[in-house]
Amino acid sequence: MSEQRKSSQAPDHTPRVVIAGAGMAGVQTAVALRETGWRGAITLFGDEPHPPYDRPPLSKAVLLGKADGAAFDVDFRSLGIELELDHPVTGIRPEEHLLDTVRGPVRYDHAVLATGAEPLRLPGTEGHPGVHLLRTLDDAQRLRPVLAGRSDIVVVGAGWIGAEFATAAREAGCAVTVVEAADRPLAGALPAEVAAHMTPWYAAAGAELRTGARVAAVEERGVVLDDGTALPADAVLVGIGARPATGWLAGSGIALSPEDGSVLADDRLRTSAPDVHAVGDCASFPSARYGRRLLIHHWDNALQGPRTVARNIAGDPAEAAVYDPVPYFWSEQFGRFVQYAGDHGGADELVWRGDPDGAAWSVIWLRDGVLVALLAVGRPRDLAQGRRLIERGAALDRVRAADASVPLKSAAR
Repeated sequence: MSEQRKSSQAPDHTPRVVIAGAGMAGVQTAVALRETGWRGAITLFGDEPHPPYDRPPLSKAVLLGKADGAAFDVDFRSLGIELELDHPVTGIRPEEHLLDTVRGPVRYDHAVLATGAEPLRLPGTEGHPGVHLLRTLDDAQRLRPVLAGRSDIVVVGAGWIGAEFATAAREAGCAVTVVEAADRPLAGALPAEVAAHMTPWYAAAGAELRTGARVAAVEERGVVLDDGTALPADAVLVGIGARPATGWLAGSGIALSPEDGSVLADDRLRTSAPDVHAVGDCASFPSARYGRRLLIHHWDNALQGPRTVARNIAGDPAEAAVYDPVPYFWSEQFGRFVQYAGDHGGADELVWRGDPDGAAWSVIWLRDGVLVALLAVGRPRDLAQGRRLIERGAALDRVRAADASVPLKSAAR
């Protein structure tokens, strides 16, 4: 701690980057800055007392007690990165180049906003001991004994996190009921014709899925739905989405989206304030590839974006890097490996590859014959080839693309 405190007192003339947030996006930004040649000070601020860790294992190995944590394999000391744990940021004053924290203001030359997203809470359940979220290491550790006890669990929300948690809970031997307000799982992520083939996965895994159902109340021993149905529960897991963690930016003058609260970054991940960048779950950016602004709450975005930020801070301003990735994520649920690349929002055609009621299949989306997105279930080769085709804007032969025995790359015109 003495070395950290000593290094944090660097002379005022030392160029300094401060990074708000010590998750994947923040850590990768710090590492990428060193790799890009930044020789000044780097200070990384994290809310939690734990060393920075990866989040995907929380809903798998950590939750099931197969691992105690998922700390990043980064030697912060040797990289000269000042790690300030249990040190929340509270505001930023761009005109003064000051980051406000619970321990006082910190001067910066460049600031990076990487505070991620915070899960939405179920109204009326604040402080309820039986209601859980799954976002942090502490969340996962609190849930481990619940799963180990083979409890009755109600999961609110049949999105990606709800399905992953239900998978782990069933593997642990828990009785699981998933409650979803929409008429299908993954309603906010996939069209009905695709989600329909994923719905049976719940029953096959021994989990009950109730769609078109809303929670009216959470009581001491269970959940009451709006139709009066009572569901017994030792614990309730809420997975109804997340919102960019940007409330601390109120009054900063940094432009936020009125729709989702994300930091409105430009195509170089710069905010509306000079010398302030934003990356990861807290930031949206304009995509020339898809013709709209994207807000991506997935691991790969938090890995790729920092490289652009680092280049634009440490590199030649005349050669600023543009950020326009092909979005990518994966999910492990009910014994299946699900991968998605691209953005199907503007697609005008859907093509199936393989039997969607089988163990392995894909679906692709085209716009004017050009591949723009792909969902692969148990077909990683489709995903790898499709991602490259999307990146280069390839048009596909529809007949060959629909033949699951033909490599997807061979369907490119």
